[in-house]
Amino acid sequence: MTKIILCLSIGAGLLCSCTQAEPRIPFGTMQALYFEGEKGPEERLSFFIIAEDDDGAGNLAELYLFHDRQELQWLFTAENWISVENQNRTWIGSRAIVSYNGSSLPRGQYRALLRNKSGAEVEHTFTFDAPNSPRFSFPRFTIHDEIYTIISQYPAHYFLCYDESGNLLKTIPVEEKEGTVAGLALPSAGRTLALWAEDRDYATSALTNPQAKN
Repeated sequence: MTKIILCLSIGAGLLCSCTQAEPRIPFGTMQALYFEGEKGPEERLSFFIIAEDDDGAGNLAELYLFHDRQELQWLFTAENWISVENQNRTWIGSRAIVSYNGSSLPRGQYRALLRNKSGAEVEHTFTFDAPNSPRFSFPRFTIHDEIYTIISQYPAHYFLCYDESGNLLKTIPVEEKEGTVAGLALPSAGRTLALWAEDRDYATSALTNPQAKN
């Protein structure tokens, strides 16, 4: 009987130790992201962190983002955050953060809080220092007769390939501003392409509306 009780006690101790471990935020990014709106480019905040937890990504529960000076707060959960696996690391966040009154998002210091299902949490501060307006005009992207054309001054470009349900299948670096769609080696389930233009030095990106690849 003593041996059985001892084993149960050790097992309970290990379980407690595992579930009480704090999650971790080793890295994160913040960018001003501009979308095509009905009246012109519309600004959003793109915010992503590498999220780590000893019990795996499934143990993550809530991600908060605060701008304490302006008393702004956003909450993300597995139901509404974007989760991306890249090089065996889990990134979570959102590309569609907006201010409550429709004004530009404040620059300066933000605070992230990541909480797991056991209630353990960790905080990390980030600085959002993108210019109040982008350096370059909004990029243009067309597909005609299976030839894509990009008109853009941004330094870097990527194609985002989506399936018919709008799920992201592949991100493709683009070196040439004109070329054949066939030369992009898209997944067979790919149906649409959007252009992501990035000005990394100024924490600014632009995303066009998706277009049919054919």
